[in-house]
Amino acid sequence: MRLIETDADLIEGAAHLARVCPVWARVLPDIVPLPLRRRPDGFDAIASAIVAQQISVAAATSIWNRLENAGLTAPDRIASAADEDLRAAGLSRPKARYLRGIALARIDWDGLRDLPDDEAIATLVALPGIGVWTAEIYLKFALGRPDAFAAGDLALQEAARIMYGLTDRPGPKVLRAMAEPWRPWRAVAARGLWAYYRLAKRREGIR
Repeated sequence: MRLIETDADLIEGAAHLARVCPVWARVLPDIVPLPLRRRPDGFDAIASAIVAQQISVAAATSIWNRLENAGLTAPDRIASAADEDLRAAGLSRPKARYLRGIALARIDWDGLRDLPDDEAIATLVALPGIGVWTAEIYLKFALGRPDAFAAGDLALQEAARIMYGLTDRPGPKVLRAMAEPWRPWRAVAARGLWAYYRLAKRREGIR
């Protein structure tokens, strides 16, 4: 299975984007080198993605740091933690419930590495609090899947709107259609869109 593991993989993916789309060919020189953003797979990675749901990058980073400082990132610690301790670290009640449920689910994280993208996503979205966005973020950064995209991400949508001179921000369905020519390197395109978002907005779009 082909994975994104090194900067060379990002360079290969970016070259593909430049070949298939003149907009990418124009924009890429301003945003390379793209960040690899790989992280170890497992509970920590999915927990970090859940923490980041629907809040700013700065807020997600602050909460995650507080969880780490409190020793509340391992599944056994999450499973046994009191609600008050999780709330004190900044987690909302729903996110505390999601993390506890995932910790108790005893997922075979190693086994996810061998599943095709659609099966890995289906396994993850069956867990509490995990939608397609969270699952695709996990595939992209923890598993290194080269075509995971996360079309529901608002920063990706806004970056695409600006890059392509669109009047309206494309929704997930429209953005997925726009991204079809970018296969099999849509995960590189996502990194490029986040980099462009940072350039255009002067703030991070992803943690």
